[in-house]
Amino acid sequence: MRKVILYLMTMTFAVDASALKIIITNDDGLTSNVVALTNALRSAGHQVAVSVPCTGQSGRGGALVFYSQQRIVAENDDQITANGGCSFGVASIGDPAMGPFKKSGFTDYHYVHATPVVAALYGMDAVAKQKWGTVPDLVISGPNEGQNVGGINLISGTVGAAQFSGIRNVPSIAVSAGENTASATLNNPRSTVVANHVVQLISELEAKAGGKRLLPKNVVLNVNMPNNVSATTPFAFSKVGTFNKYDLSMGSSTTPVEIPVSSATLAQKYDEAVVSDQKISVTALQVGYESSPVTQSWLKLHLKNLFR
Repeated sequence: MRKVILYLMTMTFAVDASALKIIITNDDGLTSNVVALTNALRSAGHQVAVSVPCTGQSGRGGALVFYSQQRIVAENDDQITANGGCSFGVASIGDPAMGPFKKSGFTDYHYVHATPVVAALYGMDAVAKQKWGTVPDLVISGPNEGQNVGGINLISGTVGAAQFSGIRNVPSIAVSAGENTASATLNNPRSTVVANHVVQLISELEAKAGGKRLLPKNVVLNVNMPNNVSATTPFAFSKVGTFNKYDLSMGSSTTPVEIPVSSATLAQKYDEAVVSDQKISVTALQVGYESSPVTQSWLKLHLKNLFR
């Protein structure tokens, strides 16, 4: 009996030791992708807290903007006027500008009426320290509702939040999926597929880290999944490419025009081509985007069991 008890105690310790403290943030606010990833990570034994913008904040890059100071107001954000508050009823006009969700059924979910960088900052400095008394082991920005590859990384709120977390010396991963992962009911089945791949990636990183930090300092990962991602979609090493998923121009007015570009060309053989080839691209970014050749070699070796 003593051997059995000792064995069970050892198993319990092993599970606790591998559990990561994870902050999930994004630039879309409350989404099906965030709910699925939170549930999947918790099921895998990790401790998770969420800190997301109150409203959709795509394309805000590294902007550090508070739309409301003390209480949520509609003056600086048309989405607040349209919804009577945050997306999906997370909070209403007049509620605090940041804090726990007012929406029931969401434990350890928090919002900020601000840009993605502020959401990441709030998650690391307020939520994590209140919940765990320390900074998180990992920040995951996403999964975004739409890929962030090539030149779009420069303005991506998803990548911006991960980059900012990297600046704060916290291991960080930006994750993006297809626009078809969006859902008005927070239960898109594609979100679960995406979430399971993220859990697999983190498991591989944990196995290689051996109890140490998941990523080297000044390295952020940018992960992109194809639109028709499935349970068997493989991972592949990639670099930052030159493809722009959206053709942005001012057009004939003062309102920017955003025209989706259908696919990458054969000449664009980096992250956008990996996604077009129906694989999950994993790209090493330094704080400042493209990483050094040494870091790229590290990534190839570190995750070689995943890459196909």
